[in-house]
Amino acid sequence: MAPLSSPGPIAEHGEQDEDALKDLIAAELGTVRDRSFGLTTDVLDGTGLTSQVSPLMSPLVWDLAHVGNYEELWLLRAAAGIEPMRPEIDTLYDAFEHPRAERPSLPLLSPEEARAYIGTVRAKVLDALPSVRFDTANPLTSGGFVYGMVVQHEHMHDETMLATHQLRKGAPALLDPAVEPLQKPAAASGADEVLVPAGPFEMGTSDDPWAYDNERPVHRVDLPAYYIDVEPVSNAAYTAFMEAGGYDDPRWWAPAGWEWRTTTGKRAPAFWSKEEGQWVRRRFGRTEPVPPNEPVQHVCWYEADAYARWAGKRLPTEAEWEKAARWDPATQHSRKFPWGEVYEEGRANLGQRTLRPADVGSYPSGASAYGVRQLIGDVWEWTSSDFHGYPGFRSFPYKEYSEVFFGPDYKVLRGGSWATHPLAIRGSFRNWDYPIRRQIFSGFRCARSAVAGGRGGSSPHKAHVGEG
Repeated sequence: MAPLSSPGPIAEHGEQDEDALKDLIAAELGTVRDRSFGLTTDVLDGTGLTSQVSPLMSPLVWDLAHVGNYEELWLLRAAAGIEPMRPEIDTLYDAFEHPRAERPSLPLLSPEEARAYIGTVRAKVLDALPSVRFDTANPLTSGGFVYGMVVQHEHMHDETMLATHQLRKGAPALLDPAVEPLQKPAAASGADEVLVPAGPFEMGTSDDPWAYDNERPVHRVDLPAYYIDVEPVSNAAYTAFMEAGGYDDPRWWAPAGWEWRTTTGKRAPAFWSKEEGQWVRRRFGRTEPVPPNEPVQHVCWYEADAYARWAGKRLPTEAEWEKAARWDPATQHSRKFPWGEVYEEGRANLGQRTLRPADVGSYPSGASAYGVRQLIGDVWEWTSSDFHGYPGFRSFPYKEYSEVFFGPDYKVLRGGSWATHPLAIRGSFRNWDYPIRRQIFSGFRCARSAVAGGRGGSSPHKAHVGEG
């Protein structure tokens, strides 16, 4: 995989002239394509690319051709006005036309054809880029929005490809990079949670030119005081829940969650098993002891909710998560990242730098104004909130990105994971999924109301929260 590039200059591209912005866009297009090839044709043969490892995931060759088709649709046809190259394959690579389970039966491009197709698309995009005007009157191209949308889209599919690799059986195709954490865990502060005082904050964004429609518009939200965990829940803490019989006690489970638990028979996070009395996990084809100090990952919303109830807490709402991550009470301003306005290498575990989360407490310089750590990177964090549009939401540039998913069927996740590229995450970014999903790199942290009698009070299990 190519070295991680920094999105810092792009984050401020409103101050860049158009030519400089186009140079940066071309560089980021190259970076993400190197990453896509590093997850597909550089590490697997044809069979590995065309087989389906799970009905939850597409064959990797579908993802590879899909990112090229999406790029053709938006950067050649919509932005540059170029005639379609392969209109006959549009429906094959339309995610809404064909569910993942049926994609292996489609007449997909072969790995060789897919690589040639996306290469031709990219060459035409780069040829056309100098002549495309970033007209402020055109919301599609203003600030390079559509190019940012395409780059982020491919990075999202690269994270999906990583989830596919995690589900694969057999010999490992991906190797752990030989890198050390940029910031090792800080000394324990003695507090496992912090108080976020009552008051309003600015949620969402209206001035980030590459933000998605569901992050907009910025609006004020007034929250009562609450406590939120300083760190995500660790494997050690989650194991304590398991060993206390958490999977066997319906008191901790929402009715739908208990039905999921009893129907599926799940009794541990995905990819965990017990061997000779020790919990081990399968990670990208390798079996290893579960590291106690890493944030727990591959848990669904129901499992996260059950743990929080057992701990005498609850999952934070989406608004509580964002206030803890972005709001600076000193300046009365919401930051783009917990630490400030510009992404800085070394403040979060992002970009597939490693193939795992960092230990809880790592990257202390990435803490928010409230002192909450690891809000960006490591694991996606489940919130208690259903996915919906903000007040004044307007779908752009197509309803199928966000609007069609609004409703109680999907729960919001925040913060990104170790597999998320820095260009595809920020404090306002919103992810969503079904509450049963576990193949994603998902974990959580807990919260509780500060008002006595509010949901989530004291608990005999409080000492377990945030251990590790």
